[in-house]
Amino acid sequence: MQAPSVTTTNTFKLKIDLTDEQFFELCQRNRDYQFERTASGEVLIMSPSGSDTDRRNVKITTKLDIWNEKSNLGEVFGPSAGFKLPNGAERSPDASWIKRERWDALSEKEQDIFAPICPDFVVELRSPSDSLKELQKKMEEYIQNGVRLGWLIDRKNKRVEIYRPNQDVEILQNPATLSGEDILPGFILDMAKVM
Repeated sequence: MQAPSVTTTNTFKLKIDLTDEQFFELCQRNRDYQFERTASGEVLIMSPSGSDTDRRNVKITTKLDIWNEKSNLGEVFGPSAGFKLPNGAERSPDASWIKRERWDALSEKEQDIFAPICPDFVVELRSPSDSLKELQKKMEEYIQNGVRLGWLIDRKNKRVEIYRPNQDVEILQNPATLSGEDILPGFILDMAKVM
């Protein structure tokens, strides 16, 4: 018996005009998929991540949430949370954090949908099917829209790209830890179980 072949899937791009309400409803009715929308209105449909990538992503989100519970400085979000960025794009980082004052300034209605806010901190964990170039463009978009610190974790190449406003991207080769710097004071992510 021949073993089944495994193929990686890329993001499916769809040009369709949807209102914000229609896009939100599309996402709610199709929860097995992750949707994003670019600033130009292109709908991106991604299949669920593989088990290993998700297992590692949970470790990142859990560590971030444990730190946040102690510091009580903001709110932590996982990969199914969507945010409407100032440029009009709707994005769902693998992990993100928003400073409490900024989150609390949103109305309850705004918090219930794709919140019209750009996170202060984002993480993108590259899965085997992700295009590095596309993720790098996404990280740049986050920075241009207000992210103060971003990590692109590239397990395939065992490196992390650190994004900050008005600075060149810093590349760390196989780091043991990552620091939340002054954005997430005291947060250190042990990379042993992430890479």
